[in-house]
Amino acid sequence: MPGFVLLVRPRGDGDSTVGVGFTVTKKIGNAVIRNRMKRRFRELARAHLPTIGIAGADHVLIGRAGGIERDYAALDSELRKALAKAAR
Repeated sequence: MPGFVLLVRPRGDGDSTVGVGFTVTKKIGNAVIRNRMKRRFRELARAHLPTIGIAGADHVLIGRAGGIERDYAALDSELRKALAKAAR
């Protein structure tokens, strides 16, 4: 099971910018753990969304329970796979 869920929704407003949002629920852990997960998501978004993100769409990363234990390389490959699948 991946460490996050990726939702991609085209805005349809003619703007080609890539939108991004993050959410991690209180079920995942305390504030320190949730903020750590969001910091990892922000870095992943900075690295990949400008190049392989879908233009004119909003991308939302939703943290899952197993995401904080995963290493950064695993999350990186999961995001690239998810973006490739969303682009199809």
